[in-house]
Amino acid sequence: MSNPSVPSPLKVILDGDPGLDDAVAWLLMLASPEVQVLGITATHGNVGLPLTVHNAGVTLALAGKAGVGVPYFAGADRPLVADLVSAASVHGDSGLPAADLPEPARAPEAGHATDFIIRTVQAHPHEVTLLATGPLTNLALAFRLAPDIVPLIKEVVWMGGSTTGGNRTPAAEFNALADPHAAQIVFESGVPLRMVGLNVTMQCIADPDRIAALRGLGNRAGEVCAELLTFYAGVYRQRYGTSGGALHDPLAAAAVIRPELLDWQAMRVEIEIQEGLNFGRTVCDLHGVTEQTANARVAVGVRDEAFFGLLLERITTLP
Repeated sequence: MSNPSVPSPLKVILDGDPGLDDAVAWLLMLASPEVQVLGITATHGNVGLPLTVHNAGVTLALAGKAGVGVPYFAGADRPLVADLVSAASVHGDSGLPAADLPEPARAPEAGHATDFIIRTVQAHPHEVTLLATGPLTNLALAFRLAPDIVPLIKEVVWMGGSTTGGNRTPAAEFNALADPHAAQIVFESGVPLRMVGLNVTMQCIADPDRIAALRGLGNRAGEVCAELLTFYAGVYRQRYGTSGGALHDPLAAAAVIRPELLDWQAMRVEIEIQEGLNFGRTVCDLHGVTEQTANARVAVGVRDEAFFGLLLERITTLP
């Protein structure tokens, strides 16, 4: 008999394009007892779809028992309209630049990721959170194929966009630029939506002390996270002059588990889909000047030390 004082785990689908910080984020989710990961849906993005699907299987294998029985699926291999882009220069040619990674324990499931999203939301109405850490192509396809699922979704939490500038172009963050038309569909859908953008994730840096703390956990998951973030640090030092790489996707994962780690502001967010200098920009109405109804809650502040403490606490429980 269940204990009514203990809340049921939050049902989550992990959608993303691993990518080294996706992998760290997914390990955080898999290690968190508050969460029941129903499945993983891979998309194009940081690297091509064959690699993101493979990397999803690798991440599940790294999680040990926490990854057993979690299905994973291949999704969209390209944006809805825009040209395909990649971030291999940031994430390495494989997406997971670490040595001696395990092979996936099993193959991905048959069927398309969007079909899994649709039937899972239908099976668990008002219970499923979609944590998206890549381009929003899989979600947009699901919303267009089965618009009836939109009001049945508990929430979408997306790592993407920014209230300020971009990282792939001066205006656009990578996940938004990789499929702005998909982002537009999701933001206009009416789904409950939270956005964790560069304006907060760039405050969460995996500096040498934090990488050493992950390595010091003494487990394989901590060592792999440290190795991945060491690779990331080199790119960020060269491009941004920071002491390490930003923990973009892990912060979005933490926002699902502990939303109080961030400050949130309801606002209208529009996605720029016109070709030009602002293509892919998330235009955030911070001050309500348009007087349009808010369509997202956007992260505007973060408790960085508490967030990293949560990451360490959870990764240490993995093999």
